[in-house]
Amino acid sequence: MVNHDWDILALSDPYPINRYTGKRKRKVFEQTLMSLLGAFSIGKVGKDAAGIAGNIFAFGLFVSPIPTFRRIVRNGSTEMFSGLPYIYSLLNCLICLWYGTPLISPDNLLVTTVNSIGAAFQLVYIILFLMYAENAKKVRMLGLLLAVFGISVIILVGSLQIDDSAMRRMLVGFLSCASLISMFASPLFIIKLVIRTKSVEYMPFYLSLSTFLMSTSFFLYGVISDDAFIYVPNGIGTVLGMIQLVLYFYYKCSSTEDCTEPLIVSKLLPLERSHSRTIS
Repeated sequence: MVNHDWDILALSDPYPINRYTGKRKRKVFEQTLMSLLGAFSIGKVGKDAAGIAGNIFAFGLFVSPIPTFRRIVRNGSTEMFSGLPYIYSLLNCLICLWYGTPLISPDNLLVTTVNSIGAAFQLVYIILFLMYAENAKKVRMLGLLLAVFGISVIILVGSLQIDDSAMRRMLVGFLSCASLISMFASPLFIIKLVIRTKSVEYMPFYLSLSTFLMSTSFFLYGVISDDAFIYVPNGIGTVLGMIQLVLYFYYKCSSTEDCTEPLIVSKLLPLERSHSRTIS
């Protein structure tokens, strides 16, 4: 009876087993494909969200020197301010900008945008500094600016000579990673100063907060992208930013009690003016 039924089934459909297994394989393939597409879309949305957030928080860092340059323009002098931070920041932005381009690492548009904006801000700050600096400072800053452009051109041209895209990405990635780590390590002096003086007078809260948020955003961006050249330096920046915030809240009370006088006193006698404390 069973054999008879099977003969009838075979006559009506010569390949019943193949047709069944074919449908099953196609269904499994479709389910796997949909799962992969879903995971890809979720990962891409998360990556883009982290990158956009990083761009927004980085903007807060880029505009932070504006009060300093308002003072420089108002006084017509760079006074005791240094232009080196803007030189270093420009070099860092140019290296990271090059890393984010499709020629080095594809699908890193948000790395390109944030460093393009950063480089533009640093150039404006450097130009303003040159306009109001003394001649000796101008010569030094111009020399450093030319050195930055020279180093950037060497990195750009040198990396393009490497035919292997993986090796090219590794070279520029290591340079951008080292540059970012050196930039994030610069607040270590301020951290040491805060611990020694037990005062947050020279560690602005919003600057520390912006550093922490930006670093955290790009750390997540790098983790989702599985890009060690992004998540390693920004992971370090996240830790340092967190330390700054912890120190700020820890020493805030004592700093508020000790620093009851304004940091900039405008109405002083001529002999007393040199003793007023200013914050840059």
